[in-house]
Amino acid sequence: MKVLVTGGVRSGKSRHAESLFTADDAVTYVAAGPVYDDADWAARITAHRERRPATWRTEETRDVAGVIGSAGGPVLVDCLGTWLTAVVDEAGLWDAPVGEVQEHVLGELARVVAAVAASTVPVVLVTNEVGLGVVPAERSGRLFRDLLGTVNQQVAEVCDEVHLVVAGRVLRL
Repeated sequence: MKVLVTGGVRSGKSRHAESLFTADDAVTYVAAGPVYDDADWAARITAHRERRPATWRTEETRDVAGVIGSAGGPVLVDCLGTWLTAVVDEAGLWDAPVGEVQEHVLGELARVVAAVAASTVPVVLVTNEVGLGVVPAERSGRLFRDLLGTVNQQVAEVCDEVHLVVAGRVLRL
């Protein structure tokens, strides 16, 4: 089982993704993205941890491909939007020419896509659906939106299912 779960902010996508592993005790939960050091982010992480079984192992890393590739059991990646932010942040590319940013992201994305495609364990990936709203006023917002659209499309290609979550309701695409 390889599933991409997408939806807007606070749509219920993480809760739905977690529910796909209710029968599994040994899930590796990948908190993929930058580590923020503020009270709001800490509260969000705590709420997510409290919702998950204590037997789940959490890895805070942007090395999604590495974790999936070495996993001996189910993997839940939450989320590709924060992963993308970390990839661009760590390379310092927010102000770089679009082609340079795309080249870097596509290289990192190829590793993730290959790991998902080759995985023999269940993998569920959560992502944001950002292409349904207005065009962002800032360059970084437009860049992120466009890159995440590419990320979502390429990951969806190697998944068995894509689930869209809106207002806590799930539509299997």
